[in-house]
Amino acid sequence: MHLLVEYPPKVSISSLVNSRKGVSSRMLRKQRPDIRRRYWKGRLWSPSYFAASCGGAPISIVRQYIEQQQMPH
Repeated sequence: MHLLVEYPPKVSISSLVNSRKGVSSRMLRKQRPDIRRRYWKGRLWSPSYFAASCGGAPISIVRQYIEQQQMPH
């Protein structure tokens, strides 16, 4: 999954990621209780993540890069 996120510089990346994981997990549990059997060790998301900064790159170029990524097979 790729996310293009603009956030205030005072917010840490770890706080941002943990917040997104928590919110999305709660929403999916509410909307799709049937997917619980697919959880990883009882959790929707693994505890790991990768984050990269692209400061200075035009948003149009970053968006184009993300859109051109191939879907997993």
